[in-house]
Amino acid sequence: MIKSLVIGDPIEHSLSPAMHNEAFKQTGIPGSYGKKRVAPDQLQSFIHALRESDYTGCNVTIPHKVAVIPLLDEIDQEAKRIGAVNTIVNKNGKLTGYNTDGIGFLLGLKEKISKPLNELNVLLIGAGGAARSIAYALLKEHPKHLALANRSEERLAHLAEDLNNINNHHVEKMSLREAEENLHRFDVVINTTNAGMHPYIDTMPLQLDQLKNNAVVCDIVYNPLQTKWLETAKNKGAVIDNGVTMLVMQGAMAFEKWTGVFPDTNRMKKTVTEQLRR
Repeated sequence: MIKSLVIGDPIEHSLSPAMHNEAFKQTGIPGSYGKKRVAPDQLQSFIHALRESDYTGCNVTIPHKVAVIPLLDEIDQEAKRIGAVNTIVNKNGKLTGYNTDGIGFLLGLKEKISKPLNELNVLLIGAGGAARSIAYALLKEHPKHLALANRSEERLAHLAEDLNNINNHHVEKMSLREAEENLHRFDVVINTTNAGMHPYIDTMPLQLDQLKNNAVVCDIVYNPLQTKWLETAKNKGAVIDNGVTMLVMQGAMAFEKWTGVFPDTNRMKKTVTEQLRR
């Protein structure tokens, strides 16, 4: 039997159990998926217990994606480059860390765009772990231009420097105000911050006054299903995508790592959406 779970702090809001248990049900693979609050000072003891347990692995969410790295036995090359782990596989007590966030986001984005990324200008808002994962995935597709905008100049500079070291890419840095003023330049705009997340549903990462016609606007927030930011973008004629797609796709890839089977993501997405509408 496959046993897995998600850890984080907080964790009560997580929809991963509903999504993964649906995947076990649809594939017919005997398994269960739970969630556990693990405070930062409990992370080391949890990882030790995981290694000794019969769990096949776990997902890792805020605030442990970086802190967990030195506690693992091996890190996949992609996760090592990104500097964050969201999936752990336990094979006979050997723990290997992976990152499926960026690729999961990219799979969803490709369903929304009408041109290849190498013909599109992309703006990424944020400089945290999610931004890092998504930026690495985007650069593999060689976007025409990639710009980063963030409130903290220090974090922005650090991420841009890391990204510019990949195959001599040039990533543009912007303040949030500069991003708002130059929004008309971008075909794809992606929010990786928690602006607009429940209960702070009136906040927006950027004002969209200068949004380009027919732009694709993505938000990794999935509660609420349609943030104020996405609603505003939709009213301006944008193609929008919420965080459910990324949640489901990264989860499906984690599920495959534990079971060897890639599940039906449409059914997983339906389960998550129904949970959120309740």
